[in-house]
Amino acid sequence: MNRIKTVLSTILFLASTTVCAQKDTVFPLWPNGAPTASEDVADTAKVYISLPKPNKATGRCIVICPGGGYSHLAMNHEGRDWATFFNNMGIATVVLKYRMPHGVSTIPLEDAEEAMRLVRRNAKQWNINPEQVGIMGSSAGGHLASTLATHSKGDAAANFQILFYPVITMDPNYTHRGSHDNLLGKEAKKKTERDYSNDLQVTRVTPRAFIALSDDDHAVLPVNGVNYYLACHLNDVPASLHVYPSGGHGWGIRTSFAYHLEMMQELRAWLQSF
Repeated sequence: MNRIKTVLSTILFLASTTVCAQKDTVFPLWPNGAPTASEDVADTAKVYISLPKPNKATGRCIVICPGGGYSHLAMNHEGRDWATFFNNMGIATVVLKYRMPHGVSTIPLEDAEEAMRLVRRNAKQWNINPEQVGIMGSSAGGHLASTLATHSKGDAAANFQILFYPVITMDPNYTHRGSHDNLLGKEAKKKTERDYSNDLQVTRVTPRAFIALSDDDHAVLPVNGVNYYLACHLNDVPASLHVYPSGGHGWGIRTSFAYHLEMMQELRAWLQSF
């Protein structure tokens, strides 16, 4: 009987995450041109906005930063595919197609901060509470999300953060080398590496965090997320760390991830806890 109940609850949970979300709307992030020009003029920033049905809206919104080592973006399984899950919880999503740095480290953060401001500028129209805007990122997108969470202020600041197998440090001994080199350059100065090592930038005003990763991740060492959790703990920032026994790197919302169901349930529970 207990097994039947477990199977039924699993089916109901999966059904709740596959209800069709409303079609997203695409907007250019910088319709009048970005403050910092990119080396690649064809690489423009845009956002994919998906709002829940008005009768389900909770007022929350999550700006999502896909990963890709600061060289490309995994826009689907680490970005747009998340909209249905969050919309069914009454949470709006804004998936950010941010520009690659091409040697200018400030460009991705410039885009992420503008996406946060865009949400708050349109909060009333989109039925969003400007005090409930979070940032989410996977892999290098997790580095961008945690950079915003630890560096940004005012209308660009996040109220909470969700990080999947994130790149956190720029310390050459532990970082993801591709992300480091693409963002800061191969010959980055120690001070620059420290400024972008986000475990060293956590303070008591850093927003609460959900961190999930795999123990066998050989692409981005688990120490990245674990040290970020420890920094949050030492600064009295509420944080939840979930380390799964296997799965490697880059699973996003793919159901092929062995712990997909557990991860989704834990994320849902965390979001409902505050």
